[in-house]
Amino acid sequence: MTSRPQEKSSEPQVQGAPLYQVAVRVLCEFTAKSGDLDLRFTPAPSAQEGIAGHGVVAARRGEGYRREVPLEAEYRGLLVRGRADGYDPGRGLLEEVKTFRGELALMPENHRRLHWAQAKIYGWLLCRAEGLAEVRLALVYFDIFSQRETRFEERFAAAELQGFFEQQCERFLAWAAQERAHRLARDLGLSALGFPFPEFRAGQRALAEAVYRTVGAGSCLLAEAPTGIGKTLGTLFPMLKAMPRHRLDRVFYLAAKTPGRRLALEALRQIGQNAPDLALRVLELVARDKACEHPDKACQGDSCPLAKGFYDRLPAARQAALDGGRLDREGLAEAARSHQLCPYYLAQELARWADVVVGDYNYYFDLHAMLYALTAAHQWRVGVLVDEAHNLVERARGMYSAELDQLAFRGARSAAPAPLKKPLDRLQRCWNAACKEQQEPYRVYDEVPETLLAALQKAIAAVTDYLAEHPAGLDGALQSFYLDALHFCRLAELFDRQFLFDIRLLPGRRRNAALCIRNLVPAPFLLPRYQAAAATVLFSATLRPDRFYRDLLGLPAETFRVEVESPFCAEQLSVRIVERVSTRFRDRDASLAPIVALLAGQFAERPGNYLAFFSSFDYLEQVAGLFEERHPGIPAWRQARQMDESARQEFLDRFAPGRRGIGFAVLGGAFGEGIDLPGERLIGAFIATLGLPQLNPVNEQIRGRMGELFGAGYDYAYFYPGLQKVVQAAGRVIRTRQDRGVIYLIDDRFARPEALRLLPAWWGLGEGGFG
Repeated sequence: MTSRPQEKSSEPQVQGAPLYQVAVRVLCEFTAKSGDLDLRFTPAPSAQEGIAGHGVVAARRGEGYRREVPLEAEYRGLLVRGRADGYDPGRGLLEEVKTFRGELALMPENHRRLHWAQAKIYGWLLCRAEGLAEVRLALVYFDIFSQRETRFEERFAAAELQGFFEQQCERFLAWAAQERAHRLARDLGLSALGFPFPEFRAGQRALAEAVYRTVGAGSCLLAEAPTGIGKTLGTLFPMLKAMPRHRLDRVFYLAAKTPGRRLALEALRQIGQNAPDLALRVLELVARDKACEHPDKACQGDSCPLAKGFYDRLPAARQAALDGGRLDREGLAEAARSHQLCPYYLAQELARWADVVVGDYNYYFDLHAMLYALTAAHQWRVGVLVDEAHNLVERARGMYSAELDQLAFRGARSAAPAPLKKPLDRLQRCWNAACKEQQEPYRVYDEVPETLLAALQKAIAAVTDYLAEHPAGLDGALQSFYLDALHFCRLAELFDRQFLFDIRLLPGRRRNAALCIRNLVPAPFLLPRYQAAAATVLFSATLRPDRFYRDLLGLPAETFRVEVESPFCAEQLSVRIVERVSTRFRDRDASLAPIVALLAGQFAERPGNYLAFFSSFDYLEQVAGLFEERHPGIPAWRQARQMDESARQEFLDRFAPGRRGIGFAVLGGAFGEGIDLPGERLIGAFIATLGLPQLNPVNEQIRGRMGELFGAGYDYAYFYPGLQKVVQAAGRVIRTRQDRGVIYLIDDRFARPEALRLLPAWWGLGEGGFG
C-alpha cells in the first residue's frame, strides 16, 4: 500500500538577488577566529539554557527595549544578515548576549575577540539601518548558575564599524565566490546526473520515486523496502537529484552502525565514478575516539600539539581538504596530518561546507547534535536520510537517557583534588540518603529527589570552576563522571511521563546504587529534528506495525508511508517453522540437541554457508559447543563478545564462495543486519529465538508504561522489537533475484497469527507452519 505525497513546485530564483548570503555568526567564525583550539571553557550551556538565559536578560531591560532585531546589509554582492540580541534606542546601546558556565576571567582571549567581532558587525548593520553616527556596544556575559551579568561596553563611530565590517567581508569574499561557483557547478552536475547502472533493480525505482516526491512535497516519508533491492543507492540518488530543483543545501545520510556508513560511501563512490566531473563534497564523520591522534591529551593548545594554533592553520587545511576532494576518514586524516591539525575537529569545521555528510544518528538526533545545531543556526535546507530506521527507537532512547554509577563515583571521588572534596562528599551523602530505605534491588520513583539533584548541580559547578582554573584537566574517572553528570542534570530538567527514574542497587558488600533517568518515548525530542529538515526519509526492511514507529519516533502527522513490493518470490526461499522446539528460557537445555540435529541435517542435505542466530552469547556457546562436539567435521565459527572491526571482518570473510560451514551469531548483533552475503556466500539461516528482549524489571517497567501511553504494553516492549530482529536476520539470505536459500524459524510461537502477520508477505507462509 502506498500513500503518495504531492510535489510542490520549486520557488523561482529572485532576479537581482545577492551573489552570496552569509549569517553574521558564520562570517565572524570564518574571519575572526584565531589561535588555539581550546575546550577548557566548556561544556557550554545547553540550547535550552542559552535561550532561557537570553530571556532572563531581555526581561530585565526597560520599556522600549527591542529584542532579536533583524539586520542586514550588502557589500559587493555579499549579503550579511542576522539578529542582534537586543537594542535600547533610548540609550543608543546594542547588546550581544553570551551565556556561559565557569569562571569568566579564564575565558580564552580568542573567544572574547570573536564575540566582539560579532558585536561590531551588528553595530554597523544597526548604524546603517537607523542612520546612526555612533553606537554603544555591550558584551553581556550571563552566568546561567548565578544569574549574574558581567558587562563590557565601548562606544564606536559608525565609520569605524563600517571599516571593520568591510574588512571582514573582504576576507570572506574570495571564499564566497568559490562557494557560489561550487554550488552552481554542483547543481548543474546534479541536474544532469544519471543513475550509475544501466537500470534500477526491481523495487528500487519505486523507492527512488517516493523519495523524490517526498522532497518535492517538503514532507516526511516512512519507507519499508525489502533487503537486497539497494535501498542505499535508491534513497541517495533521488535525494541528490532533488537538490538543485528544491534548493537543498545539504544531505545528511545517517546510519546506526559502521557498515551502514560504508554502504553509503560506496554508493556515493559509484555515483561519482559514473559522473567524474560532478562537484560533490562528501564528508564522513567518525567518533572522536576513532579520529583522535592524541587520546591522552586535553583538547587545548597547552596540552595537544594539534590544538596549538588550530585556527591559524585551519584556513589552509580547509582549502586543501576541499581541493583534495577526499573527505572520508582516510582523506581527512591525511589533510589534517599535512597541516598538523586535529582530524576530528577539522571534520567538524568542514561540515559547514560539505554537500553530503555521512555519519551516525547522534550527529542529528541527540541532545547536543552538531548537524541539527548547524542546520538551525544557518537556516539550511537539508534532506535527511535515516538508514535502517528501525534502530532509531532504541538508539534515540539511549541518547535521552543517563546513568550514574555510585561505585565509579567513589573511585573518581577518591582521586579528586582537594578543592572538590567538599561538594563531592556532600553529593555522596545525598546519594546514600536517596536510596537508604530501598530494600529491593530495583525500584522506580516518581521523580528525581530534589536534594540529590541540587547536590549534583553544585558538584558540577565546582568541577566546572576547577576545570577553568586548571588547564591540565582532571583524572580520567572524574572527567568521565563529570560529563555523565552534566547529561543527567539536563535530562532531569526534561523529566516527564516519557521517562522513568529508577535506582538499582549494585552487587557487593558495600551498599552502592546506580541512578538512571531512562527515556522510553523519544518522540518529543525527534519531532523538532524532522521539522527542521526540508524532507526526511526513514527507511528499513522492518517498519511494522506503522503505529509503533509513529508513536515512538514522533513522526509528523503528515508523514507518508510507502511499502515497496518485494522483487523476490516464495520460490526463492524455503521458510520452515519448527514448532516442535521451544526456545523459551525454561526450555533452553532441552532445545540444544534438537537444534544441533537440525543444523547438521540441513548441512548434510545441502552443504554450504549458513548463519545460526541465538538470543544470547550464553545460548550461542551452548549450542555451538555441542555442535562442534557432535559434528567436528563441519566447519564452525562463532561471534565473540566485543569483536573489533578486524575480527568482524574475519568472521564475514569465512562466508566465501566455494567454502562451507556454519557461523554462530547473536540475533540483533553485528551480523544480524547491514551485511551483504549474496549468492553462494550464504544459502541459509537458522533463527532459534523470537528475539524478545530479556524479561527483567526494567523491561517490565517499559511494558507497563507502554500500556499506559499506547495501550499495547507487551507488543511495544517485547513482541515488535523481537520480530523486527528476526526479519532483519532472515533478510541476510536472499539478496538478489538469483539467490536461493532456506530459513528455519525455530520456536512454536512463529506459527501464531500475530507473528505471521509481521513476517514478509512474499515468504508465502499464510497461517500454516512446518513441524
